[in-house]
Amino acid sequence: MSHPLRAAILVVSTTAAQDPSTDKAEATLRDVFEQDGGGQWAVTEVQIVSDVVADIQHQIKQWTDTKDGHVNLVVTTGGTGFAITDGTPEAVSPLLHKQAPGLVHGMLSASLAVTPFAMMSRPVAGVRNKTVIVTLPGSPKGAKENLQAVVKTLPHACLQAEGANSRALHSGGVKKLEKEAGITEGAKPDTHQKHSHSHDHHGHSHHSHSHHAHHHHGHGALTRHTNPSSNPKSNDPSLGPSRRHRSSPYPMLSVDDALSLIAEHTPQPEVTTSSVSPELVGSVLAQDVHGSAPVPAFRASIVDGYAVVVPKDGNMKGVFPVVAISHANAAAGESRATLKEGEIARITTGAPLPPGATSVIMVEDTVLVSKTEDGKEEKEVEILADGVKEGENIREVGSDIQENTTILKKGEQISAVGGEIGLLAAVGAGKVQVYRRPRVGVLSTGDEIVEHDKEGGLRYGEVRDTNRPTLISAARKQGYEVVDLGIASDKPGTLEETLRKAMREVDLVITTGGVSMGELDLLKPTIERSLGGTIHFGRVAMKPGKPTTFATVPIKNNSGERVSKVIFSLPGNPASALVTFHLFVLPALHQMSGISPPGLPKVPVVLAHDFSLDRSRPEYHRAIVSVRKDGVLVATSTGGQRSSKVGSLKGANALLCMPSGPEPLKKGAKVEAILIDSLRCD
Repeated sequence: MSHPLRAAILVVSTTAAQDPSTDKAEATLRDVFEQDGGGQWAVTEVQIVSDVVADIQHQIKQWTDTKDGHVNLVVTTGGTGFAITDGTPEAVSPLLHKQAPGLVHGMLSASLAVTPFAMMSRPVAGVRNKTVIVTLPGSPKGAKENLQAVVKTLPHACLQAEGANSRALHSGGVKKLEKEAGITEGAKPDTHQKHSHSHDHHGHSHHSHSHHAHHHHGHGALTRHTNPSSNPKSNDPSLGPSRRHRSSPYPMLSVDDALSLIAEHTPQPEVTTSSVSPELVGSVLAQDVHGSAPVPAFRASIVDGYAVVVPKDGNMKGVFPVVAISHANAAAGESRATLKEGEIARITTGAPLPPGATSVIMVEDTVLVSKTEDGKEEKEVEILADGVKEGENIREVGSDIQENTTILKKGEQISAVGGEIGLLAAVGAGKVQVYRRPRVGVLSTGDEIVEHDKEGGLRYGEVRDTNRPTLISAARKQGYEVVDLGIASDKPGTLEETLRKAMREVDLVITTGGVSMGELDLLKPTIERSLGGTIHFGRVAMKPGKPTTFATVPIKNNSGERVSKVIFSLPGNPASALVTFHLFVLPALHQMSGISPPGLPKVPVVLAHDFSLDRSRPEYHRAIVSVRKDGVLVATSTGGQRSSKVGSLKGANALLCMPSGPEPLKKGAKVEAILIDSLRCD
C-alpha cells in the first residue's frame, strides 16, 4: 500500500456522549491499530453517539456514503449485548450490502476460547459500499481482544472492498497472504492455553467482556501440564492445606492491563457541596463556578496619588486645590461630591475614585505646596505631569473578573497555593459543588505482625508493622482522610469481620500481606468466598509487587443503596507495598476524587549510572531524581531493591519504569520515572 488505510472509531454510549471523558475504549482501540496493525492504519475519524439506532446509522452513513471521503474501516464499540438499550447490531445490519460472517466467527472464536460468556455478545460485520464495518463490545478489554483477533486480516478485506484486483491479491496462496499480514504460526490462537475471562457491563451501558491474558515472560524452561483456568477461584480454607492450589489460579497481567481494570471497576466520584475554606484544598470541582459580581465592583486606584479630571489637552501641570480624600474604606465612599476639572482628590491604593474623576496621578509626579491651617491635611499640590490620558492608574469595574464569567471549570483541582481559594473568595462564593474525596482504611494482616512501637525485644517469628504507618503516611500526604484499621489475625472469621466493619466506615480498603499461596494467605478467599466480592486481578507481571490484588465488594450503604467498595490487597514486603500503592492505589483514589488524568506524573530521566535489569519482569526501581544545572533530570538508585528491603525506600522520590532484559541499562540511557515526591536539585 502506498498510504495507510483510513479507520474510523464510533463509540456507542449515551454516558460517553454526555461526558466524553468517561470513554476508555477509543484510546484502547487506537493502541491496537498502532501496535498490532503493522503500520497499515491511520485512525482519521472518531465520534461518540448515544445508544440510538438513528444516530448510529446517521454517523456510519456519513463515513461510508461519500464517493471520495469514505473511510476503509468503521469499528463500533458498545451496544452489542442484551441490555434494553443495546441496539448496535440492529442499527448496523440493515446498512450492510455484504455480510462478513467469517469476521464474526473469528472474533467469537477468540473470545469463546476464553469464556463461554462470550456467546452473550452479538457482533455483526460486513461491507457497505467500499467500507468494511465491524462491531466490537463496549468494554476496553473486550473491544481490544476482538479487534486483535481480526486486525491483521482486515487490510486484505478493505483492499478487496475498495475494488482491488482479487486475482492479484490472492496470487501466491494463503501462506503468502499470512506472511504479508504478519500472521505467523506463533501468532495464531493457541487452543491449549486458556485465559481467565470476566463478563460484566461497562459504566457506559456498553456490552463488555474483559479478558485477563496470561502472557509468557521469557520462562522458556517452565512446562505446565494443567490448565490454569481449571482453578478459577482462590483457595477454599475449609478444605485444608492438602487441597489448596499449588500455583496461582489468577492470570499474570501486565501493569497496563491491571490499570485498565482498575479504571473500569473503580466507582465514579460522588458530588457533594462544600464550604469555601482552606479545607477545600485538594478537592476537584464538580461544576463550573461563575462570578456572581464584577471584581472590582467599583473603579479603584492602583496607586497612591491624586484623582483628577483630565482636560482635553491632557496638560495637568500646575497647582491644584485638594478638595477631597478617598481611602480604601467602605464607609468613606457613602457620600462624595462630584470632582470637577481643576480640582483634585487625594486617593490611596485600592480606594474608589470620586464621581467625575477620570484618571489618577501618582504621588511621585507631584509636589506638596501647602497644608491646611491645622497642618493635618494637604491644601494645595503641584502636579508635574503632561500628556495625561483618561483611565491611567485606574482599575476599572470588572477588569479582574467580569460578572457571570467562568472563573473555575469543572474538573479543576483546588491547590494549596491559594489561587483557586482566592478566586472563589473574591467573587463571594460561599459553597461549591465538588467531588467527595474517598475515605481510606489501612489494615495489616498476619499473626506474626506486631505494632511497630512494641516495647522490648521481638519474640521469634514476630515482625514489626512497617507497612501500616508507611501507607497511612503516604495516603495522608496525598490529602486523603485515613482510618487506621489495625492488625487482623490470620483467621477467616476475624478477617471477614474486620473487613466488613472497615467497608462500613471507608470507601477504599488497603490491606497488606496474606495475598500469596500459603495456607494462611486468606485475603483472596475471604474476599471471594465470604464477602461475595470479585477479584479483578490477583497477579501482575512486575517487580516488586507480583501478588498485588484488586477487588470490589458489593455492600449496602447507610441509605440502603447497594454500592461497590474497593479493596487493594498489597504484598506484605514493605517496598512492594509502597510501590504498588503509588502505582495502583493512587489512580483509583484519584478516579474516585474526580482527578483527571488519574495517577502520578511521569517524566523522562537520564540514568546516572548503570542499572541491572530483571530478566523476566519490568521493574519499578526506587530512585532519587534530581535536576542538574543544565535542566536535565538525572536518576540515581537508592541501593539494593529487594522487596523486603526497607532501606530502598529512604529518600526515594521516584519509581523508574525499567524494562525487563538480560543486559544492564547503561549510564546515560533514558527511561520514564513516576514522581512520588518533589524533585531535588543538584
